[in-house]
Amino acid sequence: MIYRSKAPLRIGLAGGGTDVSPYCDLYGGAILNATISLYAYATIEPLDEPAIVIEAVDRSETVSYPKADALPIDGMLDLAKGAYNHIVKKYGPVPSGFRLSTIVDAPAGSGLGSSSTLMVAIIGVFAEWLNLPLGEYDVAQMAYDIERVELAMAGGKQDQYAATFGGVNFMEFYKDNKVIVNPLRIKQEYLYELENNLLLYFTATSRLSSTIIEAQSQNVKDKNQTSIDAMHHLKEQALMMKEALLKGNIHEIGGILDYGFRYKKQMAKGISNNAMDELYEVALKAGATGGKISGAGGGGFMMFYCPGNTRYAVKKALQPFGGDFSPYQFTERGLFTWSI
Repeated sequence: MIYRSKAPLRIGLAGGGTDVSPYCDLYGGAILNATISLYAYATIEPLDEPAIVIEAVDRSETVSYPKADALPIDGMLDLAKGAYNHIVKKYGPVPSGFRLSTIVDAPAGSGLGSSSTLMVAIIGVFAEWLNLPLGEYDVAQMAYDIERVELAMAGGKQDQYAATFGGVNFMEFYKDNKVIVNPLRIKQEYLYELENNLLLYFTATSRLSSTIIEAQSQNVKDKNQTSIDAMHHLKEQALMMKEALLKGNIHEIGGILDYGFRYKKQMAKGISNNAMDELYEVALKAGATGGKISGAGGGGFMMFYCPGNTRYAVKKALQPFGGDFSPYQFTERGLFTWSI
């Protein structure tokens, strides 16, 4: 038997950063995100020999070990090894050696939640192989615990839940790891219009999100009021986006994104830079009415809301910057596993 899983990446539409501790623990966070047709994939093939082989196919990286109850966390494919260590510790030894292969449709540091989505896919494929009794909240929380607590990788909580649940969700985050996922019933024509008008642009750079997120968290600990107020505004932006999408006020979305863009830059240094600010202003002059930096910022993907037929003018205006536009569709389904 071969066991497989796939989990969708996400774009954050509003509230980004308010899912990061300690802000969400102190004030409560809110985010609106949507999964898209870019995925993280994981495959497990049981082996006849007592060996563990882990390979990131898209990165041409492979590590091999004798079968053991714990693998070393040493900077090489640690997400997969961390997931394996956690599962063995919680559920006992796996029945045989195996080969775990992964592929992600977007590079690390893209701002689309690729690392957390990959973690969800890896947990999913182990659950399929070992028949683990895990619900959606269980998978998402386990992914968060492994990545953020056990591996000490800085970041928020939204990505694990988006990848697991799928669709368009309004998420609430509170202290003690309390998360509430509210799926939104948005009319299909509203989603088609949003999909038509929202350009996804890769800036041809990636960034280490943990550095920016650590600075953001430190600002809250230091009671930096400018940063905290900016997060309050972003939480309000999530509510504004929710209302606009549910009511079909799609023409307001550019302005709501712009509102968030202005405040997000105040959360921490490094979220934007001169190059990204220039991209943003050029897009606005070409007809976009708003946009945002995806994920923590500092590079990766940007999004631009282009009403009417302005997407073509915006694409043309951004061509000299050397980035790439990524086609996508919104998806309804989250983590999916199967065997064959």
